Amino acid sequence: MTVEARQAVYGAIYPSLRDRVVLVTGGGSGIGEEIVRHFVEQGSRVAFIDNAEVPTRSFLEQLAAEGHRPHWEDADLTDVAAVRAAIGRIRAAFGPIEILVNNAANDQRVKVEDVTSEYWDDRIAVNLKHQFFCAQAVLDDMIKAGGGSIVNIGSFAYDAGFSDVVPYLCAKSGVVGLTRGLAFDYGKHNIRVNCVMPGWIMTKRALENWVGEEGRAEQDRRQCLKRPLQPFEVAKVVLFYASDESSACTRQSYLVDGGWV
Repeated sequence: MTVEARQAVYGAIYPSLRDRVVLVTGGGSGIGEEIVRHFVEQGSRVAFIDNAEVPTRSFLEQLAAEGHRPHWEDADLTDVAAVRAAIGRIRAAFGPIEILVNNAANDQRVKVEDVTSEYWDDRIAVNLKHQFFCAQAVLDDMIKAGGGSIVNIGSFAYDAGFSDVVPYLCAKSGVVGLTRGLAFDYGKHNIRVNCVMPGWIMTKRALENWVGEEGRAEQDRRQCLKRPLQPFEVAKVVLFYASDESSACTRQSYLVDGGWV
């Protein structure tokens, strides 16, 4: 990749991110993959948790070819004990965790009448519960370090209006509450907590499942920016909130939606 091409994709260099220990959940594909890519390009020591083995191994091979070797933990994020154990192994490998990006999510469509109690609990666990317990697991690291940054990935969807994703929308609105609560409780320890809320981002999953001619027309009608939004555009905002450049920013939710909401 040329210098110009790299700058177009990866953007600014943040000196404060070099050598920082970063944990990303759901970092093996989609937006999470781009977040991991951007942190390794900053020189951060990056670990991620993801239990989707096939795309994750392919991603790791790509990174290895570029000279990057992040630490991968294969764990189910809905299993709190497994998550705590995985974070313990990351800490043993890299040291205390200074930046957490709670990215993992699943926006599978299902009609309201088809939602079961078990499905509801699973959606909350995937999209909200793990964010709390990952944060809980790293707070002591950040307190001892004199500060840290947590970036929770929310979604514009609960405000924009979408059909057949009620459990997802409830969980993602809860991410905003989680962000505000953690920021209020832990600001005294210089721990900043912010929420980045992506719009309709053209991930591989979105393109394969939901983005057709009708979807593109709707995006063009409702977005101020009349173009598809890419995963790296979310990652750039995450880097800003993780870095010391946003040192006075906490308890905030920032939309990356091209002006849809």
